[in-house]
Amino acid sequence: MPSSPKIIDVLLVEDDPGDVLMTREAFEHNKVRNRLWVVPDGVSAMEFLRREGEHAEAPTPDLILLDLNLPRMDGREVLQALKADESLRSIPVVVLTTSESEEDVLRSYSLHANAYVTKPVDFDRFIDVVRQIDEFFVEVVRLPTR
Repeated sequence: MPSSPKIIDVLLVEDDPGDVLMTREAFEHNKVRNRLWVVPDGVSAMEFLRREGEHAEAPTPDLILLDLNLPRMDGREVLQALKADESLRSIPVVVLTTSESEEDVLRSYSLHANAYVTKPVDFDRFIDVVRQIDEFFVEVVRLPTR
């Protein structure tokens, strides 16, 4: 008897409302049952991850989708703080950004990002990319138990 797919908590750190909407639609279109949590900037991301303030009841995400160009604290700073925190560093981080800069790619990996994905501008391609990320982290890899 096949086991039912596991449901994971995904934290999307994204300030662009259009990209948030496309990600939500991609989850719905692909019938992704994972729980999607969204914060609009790096400071809110760290508060969510550390369960501070309004995020006191937040779950520890199983996966983080992180934009680089964020207000208040950019994605590079979030990645650095996240990977420096012993209680958070094992959470896989997929940098999901519009930047195609080789410098951003190298810096993200040097800060221990698990993957770097350039956001497609085409909606159908974006949906496909989100589906592939979901399939990989839900069906292929084994995530740490939280």
